Amino acid sequence: MNSSVTPPKVVNIADLRKMAQGRLPKMVFDYIDSGADREQTLSQNCTAYKEILFRPRCAVATESCDLDISILGEKYKLPFLLAPVGSSRMFYPKGEVVAAGEAGRAGTGYTLSTLSGCRLEEVKQATSFPAWYQLYLLGGRDVALKTIQRAKNAGFSAIVVTIDTPVSGLRERDLRNGTKELLSQNILKMLPHLPQILTKPCWLVDWLGDGGLMNFPNVELDNGPMGYTEIGPALEQSVVTWDDLKWIREAWEGKIILKGVHIGEDAKRAIDLGVDALVVSNHGARQLDSVSPTIRVLPEIVKTVNGQIDVLLDGGIRNGADVIKALCLGAKGVLIGRAYAYGLAAAGAEGVARSIDIIRTDILRTMKLLGCDSVQKLDRSYVHIPKEWEEF
Repeated sequence: MNSSVTPPKVVNIADLRKMAQGRLPKMVFDYIDSGADREQTLSQNCTAYKEILFRPRCAVATESCDLDISILGEKYKLPFLLAPVGSSRMFYPKGEVVAAGEAGRAGTGYTLSTLSGCRLEEVKQATSFPAWYQLYLLGGRDVALKTIQRAKNAGFSAIVVTIDTPVSGLRERDLRNGTKELLSQNILKMLPHLPQILTKPCWLVDWLGDGGLMNFPNVELDNGPMGYTEIGPALEQSVVTWDDLKWIREAWEGKIILKGVHIGEDAKRAIDLGVDALVVSNHGARQLDSVSPTIRVLPEIVKTVNGQIDVLLDGGIRNGADVIKALCLGAKGVLIGRAYAYGLAAAGAEGVARSIDIIRTDILRTMKLLGCDSVQKLDRSYVHIPKEWEEF
């Protein structure tokens, strides 16, 4: 293992974040790290967990803890899976393949973003555990249908349909960093922003060695894979509506997970349309700012669903205690995104493995301190939440 990722130096996810910041150009680090507009929700996604307090059972001997969960009939050895993170290949060579491989070795699942720099077939081959494909309708229905067939042939076990991106959120850090100018490949526009790249020679060598500016090989247009600069306009032309779920289900013929649910009404509608699971998500606070943190709205969604389908959650999870709090409030499992993306950007496979190990170790320690020997036994009796969280 790289000495920079040894346990004495990397104690928590914040340490991996700092390492990623040191290795990446500012524009790439801020792509991982930033949120929309004032980043109010970005902050609250994390801080909301502080409002949940534990109620431990003391004088309980807990020699071992069962962390196994089952989602959509598939078993995982951890109560968290890796969330879709677009452009992971920009953080580290073959980033999506690397992350999927580490998820499989840890005994958990990986979700591949449509905005992947690696072919979906290659990513699925990297893991022996279930993998999900997150679907945008980039390029329109015909392009999506081809991608769905490829995902089916490759062995992905579920489609994750993201519903909260009718347009891209305003990420102010991207604008200030000159991301658009750097992607333009116009040297005069790029020039003022090049120092942030040239001062990160190790990243630059890795990036160029992996092919430089990537396209998106899972979005096959008539003239070839969709280019990086085409994404913004394409998203605005490919809004997912409730009606789209019908033809997606017909084409996929398998499990469908809806990602981006904020309110009980949408959860109910998802159930009525036959969705198999949903993810309480605000897109890592990268879309609409000033929405509630996901853990804050989880009780409303769980109450609405009432056990009819599996409920997952993402957003703001930085340690194992956060995972346990979400499980106590009714989530069947959680997805982690930035937590492993920092590890990937910091040290590739070793960084992803370390991020998973940090959260796994946190969970085990917290479970023993709670006096609970299985994540299946976690419920509301183990936590205290603010009274206003019950009002919706």
